[in-house]
Amino acid sequence: MDQNFNNENRSSDPFYSYQNGAQGYYRDPNQGQAAGYGAAGTGYGSAAQPQQEPKKKEKKQKRDRGGSGGFGVKLAKCAAFAVTFGLISGLVFEGVHVASEKLFSDGVQAEDSDGNVLTQANADSRLETTSTSQTYIGADVSDMVDEVMPSIVAITNVSEQEYRSFWGGREMYESTSCGSGIIVSQDDDYLYIVTNNHVVEGANSLTVAFADNSTVSAEVKGTDPSTDLAVIKVERDSIEEEAMQHIKIATLGDSDALRVGEMSVAIGNALGYGQSVTVGYISALDREVSIADSESGTDYTAELIQTDAAINPGNSGGALLNAHGEVIGINSVKYSDTSVEGIGYAIPISTAMPIIEDLITKEKVDESDSAWIGIAGVDVTSDVARAYGMPTGVFVAQVTKGSAAESAGLRYGDIITAFDGKAISSMEELSTRLQYYKAGETVDVTIQRIAGETYEEQNVSVTLGKKN
Repeated sequence: MDQNFNNENRSSDPFYSYQNGAQGYYRDPNQGQAAGYGAAGTGYGSAAQPQQEPKKKEKKQKRDRGGSGGFGVKLAKCAAFAVTFGLISGLVFEGVHVASEKLFSDGVQAEDSDGNVLTQANADSRLETTSTSQTYIGADVSDMVDEVMPSIVAITNVSEQEYRSFWGGREMYESTSCGSGIIVSQDDDYLYIVTNNHVVEGANSLTVAFADNSTVSAEVKGTDPSTDLAVIKVERDSIEEEAMQHIKIATLGDSDALRVGEMSVAIGNALGYGQSVTVGYISALDREVSIADSESGTDYTAELIQTDAAINPGNSGGALLNAHGEVIGINSVKYSDTSVEGIGYAIPISTAMPIIEDLITKEKVDESDSAWIGIAGVDVTSDVARAYGMPTGVFVAQVTKGSAAESAGLRYGDIITAFDGKAISSMEELSTRLQYYKAGETVDVTIQRIAGETYEEQNVSVTLGKKN
């Protein structure tokens, strides 16, 4: 707000005087200079008149008529200036405070009345903005965690492991491992939970614990070892009614829209102690990571999200979230080394969802109709592939006469790398895939065939035979 302080036009007054009770002076309006000076002056006069003595009983001073020398005028102007300055500075301070609060406060975005997001560059000229969007994220992530936690579960896998005894024999013992899962779907009969394949590998029994610590049994719905994904299902009738009221389906985000530097939150069953939360940032995108897990037989290469949110044993299969509480990844592995800190990886949810949906909807075929391809194979792991310059997959060691493989032209030495468009890394994985196909179905099989000193990729159509 601009204020113009106009000085009075002193030339319009015939004279002006300064009075302070002890002395005074007066001006000749015709001569423009001082005409007299009085030591006790409280009056004024002209050059043609001698100075007059003030009346002793007159105590009331004359009001100054516009001169800048009057004490009352000076006092009034100073007061007016102070009030105006205070008003202006107060308005400016409040405007800056409001603007900075709208532009830079956590979780609040400033927009104009047309919905255009303001940047710091144009904020100075448009302080009259209104804040609109606000997410869960703020000073902490507790509100977001409260919303998301009911969609995350802890998984306990009880399996049998083989070990070599002191005397050289082989014995079996019961092993318990822990992981995490995300509730992604439900129907009238089941809840469907996505996790990692290595979390459920070899399970004799699976137990799921919900956010309220209630537990139920689960079974494997489907697995995809080549991407380390699996879906397990829980019967809804086995869940207590009170627990069911607190269960939520996770909200899925878009991992393709992620940017390096965004906040990330990991929730999972770290070390098997129950659900815990770690916070960090998206460190990198599309990191090519090769994974070889001898225990589960998992051997694959994938492009993963890298985060510095702590990923610990038991976090596998749990959720990596953005600041809105949306699942953007499935925590899978971490880089473990004494010289490395804060490098964990998650499977992007946009990559995982088509596979997850396929695992949920696809049903295993009845044993009487199950398919057979007709080969004996040997796994070509990443170590073998590097040592001998071979592609990873299933090495065809034998082709059964009269089988679907022989009819399709498969032969000894071929390496199967994909089945029906999905990567294959082991014979066990190929056998698992065949459980979802009926005899008589035709599928495309991708192979690598030796050609001189190199391998060439070919696609072969195979009409599957009957297993029994």
